[in-house]
Amino acid sequence: MSIKHILIYLSLSLTLTSMAQLTDIDKAHFLQLEDSIRALQLKVFHSKKDANKVEANKQFLALWNSTLKDEKSLLYPFDSIKKDKDVSVLISPDHKFRIITWNLLREDETHAYFGFIQVNNSKTIKKGWFKKETTQQYDVFALVDKSGTITNPETYVGEPSKWFGMLYYSEIIKSDNDFYTLLGWDGNNKITQRKFIDILWFKPDGTPQFGKDVFKISNKFNKRVLFEYASEVAMSLKYNEGRKQIIFSHLAPNTPDPTIEGQFQYYGPDGSFDALSMKKGKWTLDADIDIRKDKDKNDNVKKPETNKQTPLYKPK
Repeated sequence: MSIKHILIYLSLSLTLTSMAQLTDIDKAHFLQLEDSIRALQLKVFHSKKDANKVEANKQFLALWNSTLKDEKSLLYPFDSIKKDKDVSVLISPDHKFRIITWNLLREDETHAYFGFIQVNNSKTIKKGWFKKETTQQYDVFALVDKSGTITNPETYVGEPSKWFGMLYYSEIIKSDNDFYTLLGWDGNNKITQRKFIDILWFKPDGTPQFGKDVFKISNKFNKRVLFEYASEVAMSLKYNEGRKQIIFSHLAPNTPDPTIEGQFQYYGPDGSFDALSMKKGKWTLDADIDIRKDKDKNDNVKKPETNKQTPLYKPK
């Protein structure tokens, strides 16, 4: 990390700290809200009927919305929510934003996605040689899943109100080029599931944007990377901090029959791995890498049986 980005990180952290301090009364208030959120989770994620899930989810959304409208909520960790693992709660390395996502598993085994993003949009502006002025600004955006209307997710760029919905997992990767990389999972349908490498960045007015041309993969102009494969198998997609690479299973058909090319219900890991490395501000493909020293026991785990899964899938 450069000196410039260390200073930016410190500035954001100090601004966030000064923006709001949690008193004992604040902590008690958010603890009560957290207990209410957890109580609703039982109905949202464990109801048997879609109608009951949908109704509970409306209340769940409203409770999250009212909770997150309070800027002090950005300082509250919601540890029990993260521990339950029904809802993904991730914070960026520089503490600029927190993103909260979850999915509803329907009776037909399709998924709907929901979430919020909290952003510390405070800015420090130079007012002369030795004077600076900090403008404090906190924003919260509801994530509205429009994936059902998007035909080409790899080239799509959208705002929170037109979000290509997915469940974000793993750590958020901060680049030196003012964008963030997120890893996501989508249950899709009965026959295939999908994983994504998604990009989050911010417009000058602080509005989040999903999707950005930061990939160098063949001659494609991807705004995000999509992997689609059979619902009954698992693929590995994770960031390796030591190698500074996003490492992922190479997907291929499970038979040499050329007629199933592009029929992703027959695709799965073929035992090899590829990676993306950050080079000159772009994620650049490194094909067929050797990960023998980095491979762990979780890379090829089998997906749990569908009827035994909780609605939230926790990718490895």
